[in-house]
Amino acid sequence: MLTCQPCNDEVEEETANAGSYDEFDEYKYDEEYEEDDENKYDEDKDNDDDEYIGSDDEYISSDDEYIGAGGSDLDEQILRLRRCEYLRESEVKLLCQKAREILVDESNVQRVDAPVTICGDIHGQFYDLVELFKVGGECPDRNYLFLGDFVDRGYYSVETFLLLLALKVRYPDRITLIRGNHESRQITQVYGFYDECLRKYGSVNVWRYCTEIFDYLSLSAIIEDKIFCVHGGLSPSINTLDQIRVIDRKQEVPHDGAMCDLMWSDPEEIDGWGLSPRGAGYLFGGDVVEMFNQTNDLSLIARAHQLVMEGHRSMFNGALTTVWSAPNYCYRCGNVAAILELDENLGQGFKIFEAAPQETRGSVNKNPSPDYFL
Repeated sequence: MLTCQPCNDEVEEETANAGSYDEFDEYKYDEEYEEDDENKYDEDKDNDDDEYIGSDDEYISSDDEYIGAGGSDLDEQILRLRRCEYLRESEVKLLCQKAREILVDESNVQRVDAPVTICGDIHGQFYDLVELFKVGGECPDRNYLFLGDFVDRGYYSVETFLLLLALKVRYPDRITLIRGNHESRQITQVYGFYDECLRKYGSVNVWRYCTEIFDYLSLSAIIEDKIFCVHGGLSPSINTLDQIRVIDRKQEVPHDGAMCDLMWSDPEEIDGWGLSPRGAGYLFGGDVVEMFNQTNDLSLIARAHQLVMEGHRSMFNGALTTVWSAPNYCYRCGNVAAILELDENLGQGFKIFEAAPQETRGSVNKNPSPDYFL
């Protein structure tokens, strides 16, 4: 019988297998990208005004207008994405350009107003994201804060991330996206997003557009100056929120340091700080959480990053909570998922949901990701 191990075991392998950023630059991007481009576009190289959009072998003019936020083109794209349909490569490029214009102005500690619904890891499980919206309410009817790890492992990372990005462009004040450790060029080469983009579009262009956007995602969020939200956890290099605000986030996730720790660290029943078995970030105890919350006048730290079979887990006398929003993780773990709803007074309520029914998913014609942690 297959059993799922906690994320500590799982992601220790991530860092061991992901390789260095230098290796990525020299191998997959330069060589494989150029080879794919040459093979894919050779017979059409005389038609400079056309652009390949993926497996359906259709071509469109690169002059097609993208109307942008509030426009009919974007609304139509959101409808298609809700049906789990691909966008054309040119549409993805323009969507990412619009998203960059919005994200570049957001803070490393992005302010979010209550009421809001906090969501944990999604990991490309598109139909479970649809289920999440059924349970929590559709955007823009509800405000949402997603804590990162939109991609990898699931079958539909492309559609999942692009739907969330399109909603961000269409309703920038209603949805907030922060960066997780999987929003990384290195990690996505190992855990599925790179290969999915290549398989669906015939080149790595879409992967490149999306990973450039990763660099602009906020590192954390603060709700009503009281609830600090981050993907992973705390860092021994950070005592105050102002120290997070001055980080240069527009880069690949570093191997160490404060930015890395925010995405990789985990709470543990220890005193102080400990070495993380993941190979990145730290373990931190209740005393660390208490001091951080006291220093920054916080009532709660909300984070994701770790599989919780019950969907959520509270630690350190309610000072920290973990939210996990990918039910039946990797399509075999059997866990439920949760979202955390905060009302206008920061009252907390969890909603639990299970994986979307099989009959709503359609047929899967994509190769599943390898067994990374079994």
